Amino acid sequence: STTRLGESQTTRTEFVSGLVIAAASSTLLTPQVAAARGRATLEQAYDRYVPRIIDGGAFYKNELYGAVAKGDWKAIELATQEPPKKSKSDRALADGGIARRAAMAGGFSDARVLAAMDLFASTFSESSISAKTKGMKAEVETLRTVVKSMQAAAVAAQSEGGGGLFAKKQSKSELAKEIQSLYVKGGNAYNQYCYLLNDGLPISLKKVPFL
Repeated sequence: STTRLGESQTTRTEFVSGLVIAAASSTLLTPQVAAARGRATLEQAYDRYVPRIIDGGAFYKNELYGAVAKGDWKAIELATQEPPKKSKSDRALADGGIARRAAMAGGFSDARVLAAMDLFASTFSESSISAKTKGMKAEVETLRTVVKSMQAAAVAAQSEGGGGLFAKKQSKSELAKEIQSLYVKGGNAYNQYCYLLNDGLPISLKKVPFL
């Protein structure tokens, strides 16, 4: 009886000791495991969103710049337009009309570019929102304002009266100056976003080019 009790106590002692050792090992490995998972998540998000961000930057620097420089209002309108809302015909398609609607989104629209920038910014936060994420998202919000204002200016320039953000009638020369100013503001916001994105980016991932 006494022998069994001693064996039982020894067994419990070994069991508790085993738990302590396992817990200590787990604690030591946690930062490494977390870092590995963090890198994997960042790489997956990079592959999913950054190509859209880079393509959007190239479009902004080339096609949109050309449209703004020439005062091609229709091209500016198309470049910044959002896709239409899902229709009944979309629901009948296998993908729910995602491909069709995506093709209708402008080259530098929220749906095609800014949403990807917003989602990728969130990758740099975990349990709480980091200063990096906040900074990147602030630049995205600036770009959203720029894109909406560009769209409104382009529509206003093609209409007889004002509309939307430009309720008061403005001449095309005034609208041209406004949209050029918006273009510069948006370019600065995009570059600042890229600066924040590239800061501390693992060397295994290619830095996003500035405009």
